[in-house]
Amino acid sequence: EYYEVEYFARENGVSPSQVSKLIKRTGGDRMILSQAVKALRERK
Repeated sequence: EYYEVEYFARENGVSPSQVSKLIKRTGGDRMILSQAVKALRERK
């Protein structure tokens, strides 16, 4: 659901677009997604 993507993005300091792309790459597993978001933020 898009509202979940928006919420997850807001909570993790990334854009909904970035979250959507990461979901496509990593699947819907929240733990793996959280790790991917953390790695994305560290690269900035």
